[in-house]
Amino acid sequence: MSGGATTLPRCSAVIRHGGPGDLAQVAAIQAASSDAAQWDVSDYLQYDFRVSVCGIRVAGFLVSRALVEGETEVLNLAVAPEFRRQGVARKLVESLLAEAPGVVYLEVRESNWAARKFYNRMGFREFSSRSEYYQAPTEAAIVMKFHSC
Repeated sequence: MSGGATTLPRCSAVIRHGGPGDLAQVAAIQAASSDAAQWDVSDYLQYDFRVSVCGIRVAGFLVSRALVEGETEVLNLAVAPEFRRQGVARKLVESLLAEAPGVVYLEVRESNWAARKFYNRMGFREFSSRSEYYQAPTEAAIVMKFHSC
């Protein structure tokens, strides 16, 4: 290649449940994802914790929880920078939607247009907003929902 272009790794990701051995890589992905919630990753083990694995590397993760029967909430979703725009997030969300009948909710920063567009393409619709939901900086959250009939 010329012009200093680099080749990004291509990934035929495998989605599986995450475990303690994935936490270091998940923490690195989360730290590299400024728009993602910055939680203590060990807390993810108490929820539905999915990882997308490319070879031996975690390419992305999704954490969700059941609210009540028929309602699920996405708590966090992030993809490693080198695996972005390769369908990793889409596959993670599709894996959740395939197993979570009913309504799936999530919140996204009002200014995060890329995420809002992504979720709209996945079939989520903007439902409401929560003022001053996020801190550092203070910002409203857009609540989105997906309804599988």
